[in-house]
Amino acid sequence: MPAKDVEARFAALDAFLIEHQGLWRPRPFTHLHLPWETEHTELAQWLRQRSLADAEASHNQPHALAAPAPFPQLAEQALRLSAVDQLPTRTLEPARHRLNVDVPGRKWQQIEAFGAALGFAQTPGHWLDWCAGKGHLGRRLLQPGQHLTCLEYDPALIAAGQALSDHHGLPVTHRLQNVMADVAISPEHTPVALHACGDLHVRLLQLASAAGCKQLALAPCCYNRINADRYQPMSHAGRASRLQLSIDDLGLPLSETVTAGNRVRQQRDTSMAQRLGFDQLQRQLRGCDEYLPTPSLPASWLDKPFADYCRELASLKGLSTGEQDWVALEAHGWRRLAQVRNLELVRGLFRRPLEMWLVLDRALFLAEQGYKVEIGSFCESTLTPRNLMVLAERD
Repeated sequence: MPAKDVEARFAALDAFLIEHQGLWRPRPFTHLHLPWETEHTELAQWLRQRSLADAEASHNQPHALAAPAPFPQLAEQALRLSAVDQLPTRTLEPARHRLNVDVPGRKWQQIEAFGAALGFAQTPGHWLDWCAGKGHLGRRLLQPGQHLTCLEYDPALIAAGQALSDHHGLPVTHRLQNVMADVAISPEHTPVALHACGDLHVRLLQLASAAGCKQLALAPCCYNRINADRYQPMSHAGRASRLQLSIDDLGLPLSETVTAGNRVRQQRDTSMAQRLGFDQLQRQLRGCDEYLPTPSLPASWLDKPFADYCRELASLKGLSTGEQDWVALEAHGWRRLAQVRNLELVRGLFRRPLEMWLVLDRALFLAEQGYKVEIGSFCESTLTPRNLMVLAERD
């Protein structure tokens, strides 16, 4: 997306998200009936009668669903407002022998795609791999005559990364660094970050721009991993917006899953169905038709008989279950899961528009700092849904 289009697109997305926040803010998981169902009765009933398999089939492509109004109209708007071109690519130098050892295949493909999209006008001299892990990204980008510094908070990853860099004979410094503390960044650094979370990548943009870095590249991730209760916009336009985003709101772009295997999906569905069965029980026990937040539970809880699951979870919340029709409650949980997953398809239309709003807020901030900014995708969403990339360069 050319820089001149960023401000206009942000304003259009801002208006779209504010106008329809009654559709995407309420979470079907916590509401027995959503506020918008009264106004859009036909759409709600149509979604509620669909199966869990139907919901799974539509999850990644909700826009293609032939649902009653206003679903198609919203889908068209969402697609148009979040459309983005793929960034131009260059041919990377072949990777050094066995450089991809110890890197999962999908991660290596993401690194290759990220590197191919780095179309800087000036060849970097010193890469700065931000929240680098073992430094796989930085090592792949490193070419003869260049230097690389990897910043990472986990000492075990630092040690493993330095061993890999030494094994390949590469001029890499792996530095133990809390990037939320004081970080020494110089204008000669070219920072790169592939899927740095929330506050971590925001911190990068703030420090790199203040240090005078001439270029940087970022693929954001996990916008909800912030210390504040609400999102703190970065740009003037973002701060002027009436859109106030909670941590729950910031999790919406991350609700798309494309990489989970069958076992993981089954575990996820079982966990959600059990929680929804318990939700029905706790409403009855408390005589209160409100969702009761429950703590994260170990995966081992999925192996418990449903009755034991409910009794122990109720005990954690200070409730006594007594005898219940556990079979009926468990069946209710699975029925409601099908409804929840289908009703979530409405929210699914707003995943990408909200993510685009957040990315454009970052782009506008960089433009305010004097950067020429380009936004686009660096790979297909089937490789990673977090495929948006911000390229920034100063003359």
